[in-house]
Amino acid sequence: MIFDSDVLIWLSRGDPDAIALVESTPDRSLSVVTLMEILQGVRSRTEMKQTQESLRNLSFRFLPLSESIGHLAAGLIEEHTLSHGLQMPDALIAATAIENGEVLATANLRHFRPIRRLALKPFHPRRP
Repeated sequence: MIFDSDVLIWLSRGDPDAIALVESTPDRSLSVVTLMEILQGVRSRTEMKQTQESLRNLSFRFLPLSESIGHLAAGLIEEHTLSHGLQMPDALIAATAIENGEVLATANLRHFRPIRRLALKPFHPRRP
């Protein structure tokens, strides 16, 4: 299963449902785009190291971009940007999931639901 950045953000906040979802998934993957989104949000070198260590300790596999993922993402942009506002990072994450035959766990269903070839695992965090 590939995890979207929103699930990882909820995980870092200690959300019980995010923890349960990650812990119950034996094969955990991240698109390199998601990794970059997460690292872009850190506020210090210490937090960056802690984030990287946490992802390693949780045994996330990082899925690189490829030429075929790029082509697929470009097609998704053509198909869904005007109608649904699909942005480049989400197109690349969706294309990575499709190309690798993985399900995408996300709370951002609105961004991904229009992509018919993409298998989704809806995530609903507990909001305080």
